[in-house]
Amino acid sequence: MAASRGSRPGTAVLAAALAVLGAVASAPAAGAESGALPEVTPRAETPVLYDDAEGGDADADDPAIWRNPADPDRSLVVATAKQGGLRVYDLDAKEVQSIPAPPAPGPDDAPGRFNNVDLVHGFGLSSGGADLAVTSDRGSDKLRFYRVDGGRSGAPLTDVTADGAPRIFSSSQDEVNEQRTAYGLATWKDKASGRSYALVSQRERTTLALLELKAAEGGKVGYEKVRELKLPDTFRLPNGKDWSPCAEPGEKPQVEGMVVDPESGTLHAGQEDVGIWRLKADLTGKPVLQDKVREYGVPGTYDEGTEECVPGDDPGYGGEHVAADVEGLTLLTEDGEDKGDGYLLASSQGDDTFAAYDREESDGHEYEGGFRVAAASGELDGSEECDGAAVLNEPLGKRYPHGLLVVQDGHATPEDGERAATGFKFVDLGDVLKALD
Repeated sequence: MAASRGSRPGTAVLAAALAVLGAVASAPAAGAESGALPEVTPRAETPVLYDDAEGGDADADDPAIWRNPADPDRSLVVATAKQGGLRVYDLDAKEVQSIPAPPAPGPDDAPGRFNNVDLVHGFGLSSGGADLAVTSDRGSDKLRFYRVDGGRSGAPLTDVTADGAPRIFSSSQDEVNEQRTAYGLATWKDKASGRSYALVSQRERTTLALLELKAAEGGKVGYEKVRELKLPDTFRLPNGKDWSPCAEPGEKPQVEGMVVDPESGTLHAGQEDVGIWRLKADLTGKPVLQDKVREYGVPGTYDEGTEECVPGDDPGYGGEHVAADVEGLTLLTEDGEDKGDGYLLASSQGDDTFAAYDREESDGHEYEGGFRVAAASGELDGSEECDGAAVLNEPLGKRYPHGLLVVQDGHATPEDGERAATGFKFVDLGDVLKALD
C-alpha cells in the first residue's frame, strides 16, 4: 500500500500477514471471518484520479456529502485529492468543480495537500449564515474553508479562508516541510454554546488539537486553538510487556479517521494501527479504547532495506472486527422517534471491509456487523484499501431516496494499469442497511 494513501510502508506487510492469521483463527466462530460478510455494490463511481505528474498528483482520500435542502437532486459530494486539491461531484458522480491546492510558498517548501474534509452547517459569517466545507491542508499545516453555494450560479464552492490563518502544529516553515502537520479532521458544533469547532490530528504523531472556528471580516473564516490531547503511543499488554506498533524510525501511531456524534458530543477517533478511541469532543476527560485492530500487540521489526515491517508471533490480544489500518469513520444517524439510533461505520482497510458499531454508548457501542463494497460489474469495481468514507441518512432525490454512502477506493479500475489510480464509489444507503439488518 502506497504511503501517500495514508499508511506507512511497513503496515502493508504486517496487515496482510495478520489478516491471514486472523481469518484462520476466527474460522471456528460460526463463519464469523470477514469473508462471510454481506456485499453491497456501488451505483456510480467518480472519474479516476492519478497520483502522478500527468494526473496533477491527485490522490483520492476523504469525502463529505452536502445535501441541498431546496433541491436534494442537486446535492453534492466534496472530496479531497491531496496535492490535487478538492473535487466536487454531483450525484451522478460527475465532476462539477476542481479546486487546486495552494502552491508551495518557496521552491524548497511543501505545496498544499488537502487530506480530510468535513462540513459545518449554518455557520455565522459576517455576511450571513452559510454551510462550509472545511479541509485539513497537510502541506501548509492549516485549515482552509469553502462556502457551499450549491452551484445554481457560478461555482459550488467559494474560498473564504481568512488571511493569516495560523499553523496548527508547526512553529516554522522548516517544521511544516517535515510534514508532521494537520492530517485527520472532524467538525463539531457544541449544542450548549452553539460554537463550531474542528478537531485535527497530527501526522506521524498521536496529538489531537481542538480549534474553535471564528468568523472574520469580509465573510471569511479563521480559527483559534483551544487545547491539545495526546493519545498513547505505547501500550501495556496482558503479558506485562510494553508494545508499540511497528513503524519507520521516529514515527508514532497516528490518527486519521474521526467523527463526532452531535447528540452526545463524543469523538470517535481511529488510531490506524491501534484501534478506535472514544472521548469527549472537547478533549477533556480520559479516552477509552473502544475496539482494537486484529494486529494489536503483534511485535514487528522494521527492515530498512525493504522499508517494511516483519511481524512476529501474534500473542492474541487484538480485536475481531477491524484490521489495520482502521481508517475513515462516519456516523449513520437517525431522526424522529429513532433519534439517537444508528451506526458508527469504520473502514477496515487491512481486509477491505467496513465494520458497524451501535451508536448508543449505553449499549457499549457493540459491534453490529459489517459488509464489503464489491464490484458491480467488470467496469464498476468495488472499494479496496478504503481511506475516507461519508454517509448521509437523508433522501437525496430520485437517485438516492434512501440516502448515500460514499467510500474511497484505493485501487480504482484505471484506464492505464501502470498508474496509481484512486477514486470514490457511491453506494445506495438502502442496500447498506439491508446488509446490516
